[in-house]
Amino acid sequence: MPVEGGSSSGSASAARHPKQKRKAHSLSIRRTNSTEERPPGIQRGDMLEGQDSKLPISLRNNLLDLFGQIEREFENLYIENLELRREIDSLNERLTGDGQTIEGGDPTKGALKTKASHSTSQLSQKLKTTYKASTSKIVSSFKATAGSRAVCQLLKEYVGHRDGIWDLSVTRNPPVVLGTASADHSALLWSIETGKCLLRYAGHAGSVNSIKFHPTEQMALTASGDQTAHIWRYMVQLPAPQPPPDVSALCDDDQDSSDREEGEVDGEGPCEVPTVRLATATLKSHQGVVIAADWLVGGRQVVTASWDRAANLYELETSELVHTLTGHDQELTHCCTHPTQRLVVTSSRDTTFRLWDFRDPSIHSVNVFQGHTDTVTSAVFTVGDNVVSGSDDRTVKVWDLKNMRSPIATIRTDSAVNRISVSANQRIIALPHDNRQVRLFDMSGVRLARLPRSNRMVRTGMTLVFALSITAGLSINMD
Repeated sequence: MPVEGGSSSGSASAARHPKQKRKAHSLSIRRTNSTEERPPGIQRGDMLEGQDSKLPISLRNNLLDLFGQIEREFENLYIENLELRREIDSLNERLTGDGQTIEGGDPTKGALKTKASHSTSQLSQKLKTTYKASTSKIVSSFKATAGSRAVCQLLKEYVGHRDGIWDLSVTRNPPVVLGTASADHSALLWSIETGKCLLRYAGHAGSVNSIKFHPTEQMALTASGDQTAHIWRYMVQLPAPQPPPDVSALCDDDQDSSDREEGEVDGEGPCEVPTVRLATATLKSHQGVVIAADWLVGGRQVVTASWDRAANLYELETSELVHTLTGHDQELTHCCTHPTQRLVVTSSRDTTFRLWDFRDPSIHSVNVFQGHTDTVTSAVFTVGDNVVSGSDDRTVKVWDLKNMRSPIATIRTDSAVNRISVSANQRIIALPHDNRQVRLFDMSGVRLARLPRSNRMVRTGMTLVFALSITAGLSINMD
């Protein structure tokens, strides 16, 4: 760009002067930033007074503080880098001691990165191989032998509900029937042998969430989303037994059955069977959904669990409320009674389950157990002195009633656990999962089998699959 007369050299000199000043300023910052070079007793502001700068002293001090922090960060990174290099050298020495020679130059002359990545990858591969071998031995030691593995087969389907099935139960005395509770506002009674629907209860105005049979009489207890629990009597006549079905033929029909549209039901449905609409007794003290109910030993009292965070104890003869069991911080998810003692266990979304003791009429004690980290979906008693709890934290824990400080077995799964069931005779735990699988375990936590996964078994519940048969003659009733 043209300029006038002799001002060219002067302007060029003026243009270079600011750059030189900025450079000198940056050097002065670098020099004064180090605490090692600062004379004792002299502050940063005192050192900057003689320097040519138009910045206020306070601003310059702030800048120097910032640059000091940056320097310390880089110093820490430098120290970490030195430690990493020492670790890499140590790894190289280990590999060399094992007889593995790594080619390359001096680690400090550019080949360090290549050698480090090569050595660490080899060491990582060795660790993975060793870990895999050791863990496979541990896992194989817990597996059941081939002779004791359970074999599950499809035995029977019970078709009739028009919505999801939440619970099922089997009578303890003749006539032996199967009861199911469904979201279609009904409970159905079935012949286990023939799969025929025998009776329909339609007294609830909401989803039927659970069903339990009286230990000695022909009475059923159902809990519902209409905030009530009903006690109703039934009389059924079992049909003549039929020849066992061809299991292979049932399995061949899996695809055809799974292709049906939701809502399709074989046959005439439950409308052809007798229907009971009036309850013998209605228990209606809850202020929320009644999610579960059960009979206490002897059948003279009933316990119910509700989303109102309380469990209620009722007398059968009078239907009066005897006790309200409070203490849970969130909605209850299940309740269960001991088969031989006056004990009740309730589970809740507050990650706890509680054990209520009614054996002494004058003292009603309660114990709180915090063994899970998420919603406890159910806790049930076994015939022995054990409690089995399942949770959304993907674990199932077995507890000893004589010592509830810690579980005696823990089963870890890959999916949340729904309402569990325990076989009364063989002490086998059945775990239904959110991922639509059902697995079987023994009381020590050893996995026995998994039900064959099929669309027939995981549909909305309109088709109930009563499908467990164990080679030793075991039949398990699944929730």
